[in-house]
Amino acid sequence: MGKILWNEKFNIGVEVVDKAHARLFRMVGKLMDLAEYEPDSQNACKESIKFLEDYTMTHFSEEEAYMRSVHYKGYEKHKKLHDEFRDNTLVSLKRYLKTSDYSPMAVQRFLNVLVGWLTGHIMVEDQAITGNVSASSVYEETTDTPVVADAVNQAMKDVFRLEAELVSAEYNGRSIRNGYYYRLCYDRDDGGKVQLLMGLEEQLARRGVGMMLGLAAMQKPEMVREASLQILERFIHHFGKLFKSDTEYQLSKEELLTKDEFREDFMTRYPTSLLFETRLGHFIFCARRWEIKKRKGF
Repeated sequence: MGKILWNEKFNIGVEVVDKAHARLFRMVGKLMDLAEYEPDSQNACKESIKFLEDYTMTHFSEEEAYMRSVHYKGYEKHKKLHDEFRDNTLVSLKRYLKTSDYSPMAVQRFLNVLVGWLTGHIMVEDQAITGNVSASSVYEETTDTPVVADAVNQAMKDVFRLEAELVSAEYNGRSIRNGYYYRLCYDRDDGGKVQLLMGLEEQLARRGVGMMLGLAAMQKPEMVREASLQILERFIHHFGKLFKSDTEYQLSKEELLTKDEFREDFMTRYPTSLLFETRLGHFIFCARRWEIKKRKGF
């Protein structure tokens, strides 16, 4: 496989951060080669993953120190994302690695999720530190189609560097070419729920992963599929207050779906069902919300 290379186009202009990002992806590339060409080298994988984990935490600390030094207004939210990755995502991945005894499949999943999370985070939150993209846009809580369409288009421009044109405000469930399908579920502090159902064509998904990491990453379909889920989480986070403030809901479940699972779920009715077109393919965005009624006496 070709080399995974850091794309300097995504430098934010802060030397300590840019050097760390470049080194992180060099380390990821070496671990990918190890997993591909020496799949039975569990001990080497363990050591490489531990080193990568330690360096990621060091990078987070340095990045947070820089944000504090310039009094970055988005510091608290940004740090929360670092904390959630360290305390939740990384813990879950490490548990999976240990229970599988660092099997080649588990190592590959670790890499896919890590690449997706880092890619989405760098493309959105890190770029916002120096104003290369706007911080999370602020929209009133609404399901009004023009507002949702504007939010999707802005996020598409910031994350995928593409325009997204709304081609149907009443998406009917028709198939898209070589699609990847996902479901994200959120719990709201007021007890409500938000569920998002999304699909994107393979070429669009490859764009999200490949424009930062190059052709080598685009040639690994499973990496593109799993990494795209992490990128879409950052994509949704960029919506800001479209479905209430991002401080008021928490991701409770993320799922990769088959085409049949997507269709089955879609048929349960999503009041917001939109189809967008970009020059690299279609993007489906469906959303629904519901309230959990509290029992009397509680």
